[in-house]
Amino acid sequence: MDERTTDFVAAFQAFLDEVVQEHRQSRDDDGEALLPVLREHLGADPRRLPVITEDVPAQLFVDLDIALSEVQQRAEHHRLVGVGGGEQRRHQSLSEILDHAGRYGQFPVAAVDYTSIATGPDTARQAVTFGLRLFAHDGAAVAVLQRSAEPRFGQLTARMEILTPAEGVAAGLIATVRALMLHRSVLRGQVLSLGGSSYERGVGEITFHRRPAVGQDEIILPAGVLDRVRRHVAGIAEHRELLRAAGQHLKRGMLLYGPPGTGKTHTVRYLLGALPELTVLLLAGPAIAYVAEAARMARALQPALVVLEDCDLVADSRDRHAGPQPLLFTVLETLDGLGDDADVAFLLTTNRINVLEPALAQRPGRVDLAVEIPLPDADARRRLMRLYARDLPFTVAALEGAADRTDGVTASFAKELLRRAVLIAADAGHAPADADLDQALDEMLSQAEAVTRSLLGTTT
Repeated sequence: MDERTTDFVAAFQAFLDEVVQEHRQSRDDDGEALLPVLREHLGADPRRLPVITEDVPAQLFVDLDIALSEVQQRAEHHRLVGVGGGEQRRHQSLSEILDHAGRYGQFPVAAVDYTSIATGPDTARQAVTFGLRLFAHDGAAVAVLQRSAEPRFGQLTARMEILTPAEGVAAGLIATVRALMLHRSVLRGQVLSLGGSSYERGVGEITFHRRPAVGQDEIILPAGVLDRVRRHVAGIAEHRELLRAAGQHLKRGMLLYGPPGTGKTHTVRYLLGALPELTVLLLAGPAIAYVAEAARMARALQPALVVLEDCDLVADSRDRHAGPQPLLFTVLETLDGLGDDADVAFLLTTNRINVLEPALAQRPGRVDLAVEIPLPDADARRRLMRLYARDLPFTVAALEGAADRTDGVTASFAKELLRRAVLIAADAGHAPADADLDQALDEMLSQAEAVTRSLLGTTT
């Protein structure tokens, strides 16, 4: 080797030593090295241990955080540490992180990553999005890397990656965490819709809704109808053990049908408020595509209620449309496939009973009870007028006169009538009076308001 080569080798070696020294200094400045921490906790070289990975749906990430936190807190000694390395961590599995930390000194111990995540319409939890939980389970040391879903990095699910030197412990830990996730789920007892929302609090593709507060006196239906509806949804849940002992099924389906605006949705809202023990999954419009997922969640979170509003949008009679209807078949298979022992009710609403798919409406086990929500009769219209007038200064005679003039209108029409009367009075600069009610009714019954009446479901 000539002198020039020797000098180059020496210079290059000095450069490498400087790089290594800078790297070590940087690592020392940033915090502890990761491998020694894991080696001390696990009693073995973490790079030589298998990594057991368990994926969790993104919408259940907060349940995973709650369950792992509880398991960790049960251990006498435990520690939660973060992993440095910026966004590179998100692209790497735990095995790759350990390999690079060992060879290059990357990924030191650092601060834990957290995010605030909804646990209800008005509550939130600070959850670990990237952190290592070090504790003991079933007498063996374990390290669990908990990470949230990161769609921008191609990670569509939440995940836990488990290291332990003891055989079989990881499987037991996964089973324990899964059971706790189900038992402690923040979704249980909530009113939920699937598909996500830009305007309401949620997690993953699930949105939390406040449970409505609709009193029984706000539901104007023919005598006995509301009792039948409630008994079919709640009565079975209340007597589930007796029914099981008698060999009777718990799964049930109910169909509310009638013209638009007669109170189907209002009746559903009453049920949601009156039955706080039920987990409710709301599906309307395009969200009905999630019916299979909703059924799986309902089974896990029972007692539960799955509401499919305007189900005729996907369940038109097959005679009316040519070609396959995969969403319709999904709905039918879901209603058939849920076990009879599941304490789950399906509540369907439709404005078009005449075109509803017969296989959905007529086969027992899919729909056990069909209830008509009709146009209000004269007595119901009087009650509606009084309900929506509340403390407004209209006379009883004026309200009853309006009820007599509105044969064939819906509950929605009555509600809009009172609102219109108040608006007329406000525009004129005086308190509402009978004359304003008469003017509002004249306007809404005029030919010019024909489209409005149609939109409100009125047949007159």
